[in-house]
Amino acid sequence: MEKEQRDYKAHCLVFPYPSQGHINPLLQFSKLLAHKGVKVTLVTTRFIYNTMYKGSCCTALETISLEAISDGFDEGWKTQGVSIQAYLESLWKVGSQNLAELIEKLSGSGCPVDCLVYDAFMPWPLDIAKKFGIVGAVFFTQSCAVDNIYNHVNKGVLKLPLTDSEISLPGMPPLEPLDLPSFLSHFGSYPAFFEVVIGQFCNVDKADWVLCNTFYDLEEQVVDWLAKFWPVRTIGPTIPSNYLDNRLKDDKGYGVDLFKSSNDACMKWLNKHPKNSVAYISFGSAAQLGLEQMEELAWGLKRSKSKFLWVVRESEAAKVPEGFIEETAEKGLVVSWCSQLEVLAHEAVGCFITHCGWNSTLESLSLGVPLVAMPQWTDQSTNAKYIKDVWEIGVKAQPDEKGIVRREEVEHCINEIMERDKGKEIQKNAMKWKDLARKAVVDGGSSNRNIDEFIETLVKH
Repeated sequence: MEKEQRDYKAHCLVFPYPSQGHINPLLQFSKLLAHKGVKVTLVTTRFIYNTMYKGSCCTALETISLEAISDGFDEGWKTQGVSIQAYLESLWKVGSQNLAELIEKLSGSGCPVDCLVYDAFMPWPLDIAKKFGIVGAVFFTQSCAVDNIYNHVNKGVLKLPLTDSEISLPGMPPLEPLDLPSFLSHFGSYPAFFEVVIGQFCNVDKADWVLCNTFYDLEEQVVDWLAKFWPVRTIGPTIPSNYLDNRLKDDKGYGVDLFKSSNDACMKWLNKHPKNSVAYISFGSAAQLGLEQMEELAWGLKRSKSKFLWVVRESEAAKVPEGFIEETAEKGLVVSWCSQLEVLAHEAVGCFITHCGWNSTLESLSLGVPLVAMPQWTDQSTNAKYIKDVWEIGVKAQPDEKGIVRREEVEHCINEIMERDKGKEIQKNAMKWKDLARKAVVDGGSSNRNIDEFIETLVKH
């Protein structure tokens, strides 16, 4: 056992919020820690563990241990008719007990835990870290801009409901109410999630480290502002290194999928099409479009001049207009899931129609793919603001008075980017940010330096 202890610099427990959009960046961060000689144990719930497509994560888990704990709903809370409030309370109460027992078990096995990296959506693991005297590092999976907005609400500086037509916050451009996360612009919607995103900051001042999935050049001013109060370190973009610096051999995927992929079919189809000729459409693992919006999007894709690859999750498939897939078979491909990174990296893809989730935004930005922003809820409106007006790497599809992006607008936005003359400046900016994302991690870039500094703290601890 003494030899095993000498084989690693420190032992880090990594605990993401149990959803794919949160697991993936924390798993990628785990792989980077393991690559630098840290023993990493990824903790997830039993339900998530049992629903993972393990074939896609075997390589990742060669260097990372995996532990499953109960959250009180081992068969999944969504199928048991409970509210999100009830689930979150169970995750906190049952999860706290089991996470503490896991740390005790690992200590008793000769592999004591030196650090707990936990998702900001769950602030309570910090109390457990303090109880055991180990380093507590909070990991924010959203942008620093969004974190800054939520923290101002938490402190009572940004008061709700909103009354001003323009919001001015330090380190950020002027914002309109609809540029803010939906929980604020539509105050009272999804109260349980509002409590989660504001609750991220209830004890952040006590964390030993504040890790953010972004890179400094991308959010320089707001990072500098937050660093005045917290030990902030930017450690992103946390996407597989094959698309950035190749420091991890054959690291092409995050390692975990909660949906079955149609990747081979996607790649074969894309290989048949010329460079920058395909619009890729995906709204991530959670967003749900209304029936009318799905129909307008579908017919907008048909009207546009571009080929299209559209990801429609099985749970959303019934919303696709009858006959659409058959009518557009020569022009498009509809699949239930795919490896988004591989698709975005394919030269045939010329733009990405997206809900603007932070993972999707970082992936597209890191691969130089222009965006058509169609934000749905939570942080996505703020990301869309930055995509269009700050980073200037895309356009925002404008909804009508009913909140629906009509087919004509879908067609217009695609053509705005895909027609080379119109989209030239956007394409140029997208490539600039691709270079800066790569620079953040290669040759001892800021992300690498911040990760190394974090590890040095663990070793000294």
